[in-house]
Amino acid sequence: MKGFTLVEMMVALLIFGIVSAAGVGIMSFSVDNQQIVRVRSQRLGELQRARAALKADLAQAARRRTRGDDGRPGGRALTGGEQAVGGPLLQLVRRGWDNPDAAPRASLQAVEYRIAEGRLERRTRPALDGADYAPPQVLLTGVTEARVAFEVGGQWIETLPNGPHQPLPQAVRLDLTLDDYGPLRQVFVVTGDPA
Repeated sequence: MKGFTLVEMMVALLIFGIVSAAGVGIMSFSVDNQQIVRVRSQRLGELQRARAALKADLAQAARRRTRGDDGRPGGRALTGGEQAVGGPLLQLVRRGWDNPDAAPRASLQAVEYRIAEGRLERRTRPALDGADYAPPQVLLTGVTEARVAFEVGGQWIETLPNGPHQPLPQAVRLDLTLDDYGPLRQVFVVTGDPA
């Protein structure tokens, strides 16, 4: 009867230990990669949702000015870029607000985008004139800087001209700096009211 020697058993255990350690290392690496992929996928989804909201709002932009709490109309139908002085990053009225319950309200909706504590937030009003904004919807986190520019007559400008009869810009450019992606530039075509 022939058996295994102690040296053969030790070599077999050593090989088994090496294979097991390699398997554990590969599994650990795989779990770490899954976590990284999950976090990056969630962040990419956040970016895509923010872009979709901006694109939908600007595609439905209307040349309708809103009235403030004092009842006076605002200077422009679409405003933005006043973030440095505490104002909204972008403010507009959009068409196409669904009303499935036939509530007594307009099909227009006042929308505001604002940067607050590193978050890009979207707020809406239940009524166009004089109503307070509803609680914000957080679209994007980790925003360290934001700027808006408008294309008017083929030129990019940071502030739109004042006046009730000013046309909407042809496009809106949003420059964001994100803490994990760095600078990000997005351009949205404004396809709202042509006149």
